[in-house]
Amino acid sequence: MNGATLAVLAVTVAAAAFVQGTSGLGFALIVAPVAGLLDPGLLPVFVLTSMIPLNLYVAWRERHSLDLRGARWITAARLAATPAGLALLWLIPKDDLGAAVGAATVLAAVVSLVVPSFVPGPGAYVGAGLVTGLTETATGVGGPPLALVYQHRPPGELRATVAVCFLVGEVASLALLFATGRGHAADVGRAVLLLPALAAGAWLSRLVHQRVDAKKMRVFVLVFALVSGVVLIAGT
Repeated sequence: MNGATLAVLAVTVAAAAFVQGTSGLGFALIVAPVAGLLDPGLLPVFVLTSMIPLNLYVAWRERHSLDLRGARWITAARLAATPAGLALLWLIPKDDLGAAVGAATVLAAVVSLVVPSFVPGPGAYVGAGLVTGLTETATGVGGPPLALVYQHRPPGELRATVAVCFLVGEVASLALLFATGRGHAADVGRAVLLLPALAAGAWLSRLVHQRVDAKKMRVFVLVFALVSGVVLIAGT
């Protein structure tokens, strides 16, 4: 990876960490398409690894707002769907992975923008967990289903619960990817190398997360994801 690529990734990771630390979603929607354009080989391990320290931090910061009941339902379904996500990754040719990430990003953004509000129950939690387990393991993008479930809940509850669900799922996905030879230490090394950028974005989010309009930021993230996903598909 050359210096220019590393610099672009660092800026992207810092911005994405700030957005997710503030609104509760957005890291993978921002980082995955950019990483896919720069080097599809970074997906999904680099994105999943980068999110672990961020979600640890957000989950601890917002721990008092955690929806434990919803997190349990989502996590159980998320773990159950992880092997299917791995199978999907095996089915996608390596040269088509960038396009697959772009398609998943566009679909997730469109659904998030058009689905009306609803009161979540066990069915919604399980559905969100299943879809997240499938798409996040295969492409690194899995936030929108969880954001849909919690989009009309208090921002702190969304941030805390999504962070906890992500955290458990990311560890499970990475364990399975490495156990089956789809994970590479170099991608983890790149994520570690960019920890200062991630920490900077997360720290900035701590300063403003109580004051930023999370709904407006959510729309911005989804529009960015839509555009970047289309660019990623067109470029492959």
